[in-house]
Amino acid sequence: MSRTVVTPKRRRFRITPYALLLPATLVVLLALGYPIIWQVITSMQHFGLAQQFGQAPEWVWFDNYVTLFTNPTTWLVVARSVAFCLVTAAVTMVIGIAVALLMQVVPAGVRIALQIALLLAWATPVVAAMTIWNWIFDWRRGLVNWLLTSIGIPAQNHNWLQEPLTFFLVALIIVVWMSMPFVAFSIYAGLTQVSGEVLEAAQMDGANPWQRFRYIIVPLIKPVLGIVMLLQIIWDLRVFTQVKLLQDRGSIASQTDVLGTYIYQLGIGSSDFAMASAMSIFVLLLTIALSWAYVRNLLKEDEEA
Repeated sequence: MSRTVVTPKRRRFRITPYALLLPATLVVLLALGYPIIWQVITSMQHFGLAQQFGQAPEWVWFDNYVTLFTNPTTWLVVARSVAFCLVTAAVTMVIGIAVALLMQVVPAGVRIALQIALLLAWATPVVAAMTIWNWIFDWRRGLVNWLLTSIGIPAQNHNWLQEPLTFFLVALIIVVWMSMPFVAFSIYAGLTQVSGEVLEAAQMDGANPWQRFRYIIVPLIKPVLGIVMLLQIIWDLRVFTQVKLLQDRGSIASQTDVLGTYIYQLGIGSSDFAMASAMSIFVLLLTIALSWAYVRNLLKEDEEA
């Protein structure tokens, strides 16, 4: 009796997908490659204000990195930035998921009004929005102090931006307010792909709302949650404008610096562009490290497919 040997099919190599990706890849390499190469080279030189006016830079190789990372201030800023990034991203995701679920259950009119409000908050230019937020938390005539004083909480002339803890609380509120609409819209789009029949069947089997959300909805929209969380971590780690404009209102920069403002202080403030470049390269590597878990999971899923 003869046996039939089944040989696995070889995966055919197709050049068309790679050819279609090539133009976009070249554009990205040209747009991002040159700045990164320039920063790597500059980070290994002595590049200050004199070099901006034509003086030849002196090669110091890794001395800038040694100086930067033997400075305790650098590690304090890194720890502060990572903590702020993770907390802000987590709060944004929780509120964004809650708003997305809310948009699913409210009537159509309320949902449209909510979506318009979210879109306006997301589309507002950062500087314009920060002008409003600076007025809201102004210590002399701000809305928050007036409301707290009106309900009996003594907050008149309280400077929210003077203490680091309240400064980052205000920064967290602002960053979450600006980022949450993107999260809510993305997750809501994912929720529309969840089959209502599956949820109804689970409800008939006795699953409560939390169980339906945890065991059915979350696994089905997991890819959306993953990419949105990854983007939030990258964006919140590199936050600059909101923190810088809050600092300009009178806070102590050395106590409230994050990675973006720290690089700005090194480069523009101190005219030490080599040190700023070294710090920028470190931020790039830190971003890759924080997002590597998700990238590795994508590669694993692609191999299994």
